[in-house]
Amino acid sequence: MTSIAANLQAVRARIAAACAGAGRATESVQLLAVSKTWPAASVREAIAAGQRAFGENYVQEAVTKAAELGDPGLEWHFIGPLQGNKTRLVAENFAWVHSVERLKIAERLAAQRPAGLPALQVCLQVNISGEASKSGCSPDELPDLARAVAVLPGLRLRGLMAIPEPSDDVRLQRSRFALLHDLLDRLGAESPGLDTLSMGMSHDLEAAILEGATIVRIGTAFFGERETTT
Repeated sequence: MTSIAANLQAVRARIAAACAGAGRATESVQLLAVSKTWPAASVREAIAAGQRAFGENYVQEAVTKAAELGDPGLEWHFIGPLQGNKTRLVAENFAWVHSVERLKIAERLAAQRPAGLPALQVCLQVNISGEASKSGCSPDELPDLARAVAVLPGLRLRGLMAIPEPSDDVRLQRSRFALLHDLLDRLGAESPGLDTLSMGMSHDLEAAILEGATIVRIGTAFFGERETTT
């Protein structure tokens, strides 16, 4: 069984190779370790190996884990579906939210962000593959949502996030990521400060980097396969 430190080294090598293939600097892509369902001990092992940014899907689990770790230098990203009754905990405890898909959620985050904290960094989630079961606003809804979120106090709109349908077809992977990049470029004409494309996971990070990803969200390739119970 490989260690988290070895996995981190392997993922960083994949990112570096993908960046080289895309003619990009390795530093242009941030590795976000998706630590959902993994205990604080696993996160502590990742920290010891040099990882500082972690992505979580479940609010209470993440808040409990962060408190157990007690490291104020870690950067916590919320990347899962966000319900209205959980926005306060996210506003108070996270640096980033990647999964804003409705104005109501953004308004609650803005109202509940403590005044003493830096602006909450926000990405809008877009359903680029049109799946009925997938979270995210539609590409058609995106411009109006972006305009409304960009002016909310306590938030800083940074860019877009997407989770396309799983596929081994690299051409399909790249076409989905290219669409998200194109949507960001169009928004950038109105909001030039947008600089973030949160896209790409363990199985498709290379395609995402080729199409401009600035944050890749890596779980399985980083922490390993989750244990399943029968």
